[in-house]
Amino acid sequence: MRYSDDVLDSFDRRKPRRVTPEHDAELGMVVEDAGSGFCGEIVGFEYGAVTLEDRHGRRRHFPLEPAAFLLDGTVVTLRRPQAAAPAQPRRTASGSVAAAPTRAQVARAGRIWVEGLHDAELLERIWGDDLRAEAVVVEPLHGVDDLPAAVREFAPGPGRRLGVLVDHLVSGTKEARLAKAVDSPYALIAGHPYVDVWQAVKPSRLGMEEWPVVPYGHPWKEGICAALGVTEPALFWRRLLSRVDSYHDLETPLVNSVERLIDFVTTPSE
Repeated sequence: MRYSDDVLDSFDRRKPRRVTPEHDAELGMVVEDAGSGFCGEIVGFEYGAVTLEDRHGRRRHFPLEPAAFLLDGTVVTLRRPQAAAPAQPRRTASGSVAAAPTRAQVARAGRIWVEGLHDAELLERIWGDDLRAEAVVVEPLHGVDDLPAAVREFAPGPGRRLGVLVDHLVSGTKEARLAKAVDSPYALIAGHPYVDVWQAVKPSRLGMEEWPVVPYGHPWKEGICAALGVTEPALFWRRLLSRVDSYHDLETPLVNSVERLIDFVTTPSE
């Protein structure tokens, strides 16, 4: 006996298997247990089951089995939602954990001095959040030629500490001699070996392997601008500063010195 093509087709054309939609079981969701007809709001979870509470305050537990519930009249499989991963703390550009927003604080009596505006702008870009959280003010000195006298005039003390960031602080330099002349226990002089704070920015931020070499005795900024074909140093600085996003973009000696100064100035009064 031969079967018609229609009979064979009926075996090949099987109906697709129906897939039950899945939904996260959320607190406050109203569902119905498909087996018992008990309808209620999801109020909790317990050992692979969901707890429903009906409008009369009665509670029952139902296992989270496939196709066991009705949601808006549709059969669904409820699944317990995955626990959210703990939020990672926000980090500041300096790498510190960002503090929660607070009201403006009265500035500390202590200060951090830097040599110029560019130094101050760089500290603000990387450590600004930390400095505001600690109520520390950064002030530019516009040079350190009169540093010992300026420190004496500031009169640092237990509740009035002073930190000073000095460029080109290496043995045998004018800066090293001036720093040594400051002998107050409440003043800390910290620095870096770079002639200018520009040089403390990693040259890779501008796509260079290293900064151009400026002959000894020549002004460093002018020499760098000439070597790079820069005609407007102010615009070049804005461009350089814009490439600095975190402490990773700065040379380690500068980062270490700034961190030391912040810690020193914020040390509790004795």
